[in-house]
Parts: sequence; structure tokens; C-alpha cells
Amino acid sequence: MDTPARVRADVCPGVFAPHDAADGALARVRLPGGVVTSEQLHVLAECADGFADGEIHLTSRGNLQLRGLDRTATRLAQRLTEAGLLPSASHERVRNILASPRSETARALAADLDVALCARPELAALPGRFLFAFDDGSGDVAGEGADLCWRDGAVLLAGVDTGKRVKADQAVEALLQVASAFLKAREGEWRISELHDASALAAALPGTTVTPVDLPVRPGIPIGLLDDGAAVAPEFGVLTSARLRLFASLAPFAVVTPWRSVFLPGVRDAEPLAGMLTERGVTACIGRPGCAKSRADVRADARRVSGVRAHFAGCERRCGKPAAGHVDVLAEEDGYRVDGTWVPVAALADFLLGKGAQ
Repeated sequence: MDTPARVRADVCPGVFAPHDAADGALARVRLPGGVVTSEQLHVLAECADGFADGEIHLTSRGNLQLRGLDRTATRLAQRLTEAGLLPSASHERVRNILASPRSETARALAADLDVALCARPELAALPGRFLFAFDDGSGDVAGEGADLCWRDGAVLLAGVDTGKRVKADQAVEALLQVASAFLKAREGEWRISELHDASALAAALPGTTVTPVDLPVRPGIPIGLLDDGAAVAPEFGVLTSARLRLFASLAPFAVVTPWRSVFLPGVRDAEPLAGMLTERGVTACIGRPGCAKSRADVRADARRVSGVRAHFAGCERRCGKPAAGHVDVLAEEDGYRVDGTWVPVAALADFLLGKGAQ
């Protein structure tokens, strides 16, 4: 793909390098494979109450964000480090690793890659947008735009099958070899898809070679009680500290997904999870007043809409945009641009309902 090289440095936020927003500093906590233990949930709840706005925000990469922070406070990083949530200061922003939420194998590979990644000093130079993924073959996280994805043996570069087939016990090393090759090949690019010739990176892969195939994807996880646990979908991916503590009491660990949901393995009782077992399908960036760049209170407007998969964005950055298909709803002065059509706020719900029926 012939994409111009990036002209500015990657400033993807972390805990040691938070982003300044209108409602205070924002810190992103990476969760390789989305896994967070019950003990860590208690610590995150404590941090949300003590340092942030009392809530945890789920991201479209299966990570967590704390908002409303005091940038000068140092206790947050110390507390997260003590809980094992910041194992490497140098590699903090590059620990972007997705895994099929319900797959023990995929989650274990994500954990192994995290350890191996942090052990290689040169890989701290990866851009903060670079993304790894381990898919159990179901096609769930393979559709999330990862730069490197191991999909039950198949290795994908920027979502495209390379034809290379790598066994699970070689998967971690294979992906790290390609990541190293990317660092040598890049000239300012953040993503593999931005390289002029990404296919050349496949030469770094071990394993057998077959004819590449188109592999179907099916992003998402069923919301509700499942045969191996429960998946919950909090509105706009926002969890109160009380809900974090609830999750910690129900399961030994939780898995944050890239669809702003949370999988709780082994949970069988729906009653404690009331209000989180249905999915609205509507997502939104933080909007006003949290973001100074936003042209509208997009979450207030999004709450008026149902029956359609849509993402509300306050500006052209479209923060938190899902990878899967959705209606693009972009805030403008006195209305929204919906897939290119300007719609006044008063007519938005009916217009989107019509889009959902198409």
C-alpha cells in the first residue's frame, strides 16, 4: 500500500506519557490479551476513585483508560506497577496484543508474547499504534486490523494471509521476528499497512508455505450468559469502580475485548449483571465536555438512537471507531454528517433507524 510516511511522532498515550484532555489527563493501561485479574480489578477501582473520575473506560483495542487525572501525580504509575499492570516502563506503549477472549490458547500466547516483547530492548521502538493479535481460528480478533496476527496457524500481515503456516509453539517468535523486520524497513510509518511493500516482511517468517486464502472474520462476542461464562456490554464501554469490584467478586479474572465488552469466565448467574447483558450497538467517542476538539456532546445524542450499529464521533479523528462495519456519524455545527449526508439533530434518530433497516 503506497501511503505517505508519517510526518509527526507517535504520541499514543500511556501511563508514563498521558494525554491532556479537557477533563484532565488521560492514561491508557495496556492489557495484553485483555486479561486482568480480580486483584488487579480491585487496584484499578482504587485508582479510578483515588486518582481519576471514578470510572474505567474500555477501548477499541481491549485496553483500559483512566480520565480526569492530575498529570503531576506519580502515585498512579507506582500503584499500577505494584499490581503488575506496568511490567516495563520502556515498553509500556507497545504492549498492544489482542487475543480471542474465550480461548485459553490465544490468551496464553498473548501473555507469552508480552513477556518476550518486553525482554527485547530494540522492540521498545515500535510505534504505539502497532498491534499484535492471536486468533483461535474463529475470526473474531482477526478482523480488528492487527499488523501481525497468528490465526490458528495462519500468519496475517495487516489482515492479509501470507500463506505461511506456523505452529503455536513457534507463533510468538515468528511474530516478533516480523516486528523486528518492520522496524528495519520503516521510514516513519506506524503500521505495516503503510509500508510500500509489506509482503517483503513475510520472508522473516518460519514454517511451511501454502497458497494464501481469504479467511472470513466475525468480530464481536455474544453478549449475555454463555456456556463458559458471561459477556457484558456497559454503555459506551464505561465501567464504574463499583462494577470493577463486582467483576472481581464474580470471577478470578476478566477479559476486556476490543468491542468494549468484558468476558467473565465461569459466571452463571445473570442477576448481578443486570443492565449489562444487552448490547445497544451504538458507540461514541468521549465528546464534550471531556474533549475540547469535539463539536458536540455525542454521547447525549447517541443515547437517543437504537436499532442500528453506528459510531458517533465529535471530530474527524473518530476516536474509538470500531473496526467492523458501522454507520459513520460525524458531528458538525448544528447537526451530523451521516455517511456523507448532513442530518439535523432533531431528525437523527429517525434517519439512522432508516439506515439500519436498509
